[in-house]
Amino acid sequence: MDKSLLVDKDQALPHRQQKMPVARKHAVLGTNMQGPWPTHAQKAYFAMGCFWGVEKLFWQLPGVYCTAVGYMGGFTKNASYEDVCSGQTAHTETVMVVYNQELTDFWTLLEAFWQGHNPTQGMSQGNDQGTQYRSAIFWADDMQKMFGEKSRGLYQGSLSKAGLGKITTEIKKAKEFYFAEDEHQQYLAKHPSGYCGLAGTGVAF
Repeated sequence: MDKSLLVDKDQALPHRQQKMPVARKHAVLGTNMQGPWPTHAQKAYFAMGCFWGVEKLFWQLPGVYCTAVGYMGGFTKNASYEDVCSGQTAHTETVMVVYNQELTDFWTLLEAFWQGHNPTQGMSQGNDQGTQYRSAIFWADDMQKMFGEKSRGLYQGSLSKAGLGKITTEIKKAKEFYFAEDEHQQYLAKHPSGYCGLAGTGVAF
């Protein structure tokens, strides 16, 4: 199977009935992994390649209340890491970011998103190859959709001036976020010398 091609819905792996068990507390921030969160909290969802480094990028930002790694954008409910890595779910490795709207905003998160990876690489990120490493913004409301599309246009201008290619980032409505296995949550806090393939283009947003 060609892992650079998105699988069709009728060819995707079957759903799993069991939801992934998730630790109660964030290993770094100490906050609730699945809520409840304060009334001023908002969610955002970003895919930028291997989710270990992406999650660390966001949990370090001021105003971020909680982060989690998981899967979104595909078909298979409650998919496992092995399912997603097979290329047969159409999911991409995604990070949920719960942020305090009184301390930060979606535009600030977008700046970290664009500068934190190379959004021109299609179905890969660095040496990581496959549809699960594609770049995506999954918007939770119309404001996020508008800002996502506006920021993509602005960053494309900067990338083009730098001689880089066309942005391949998907901007789609967020559907259900399927939590990844607990061993992947806050992975780089548990394994400080673990793999992190996150690298930007060097082009400022």
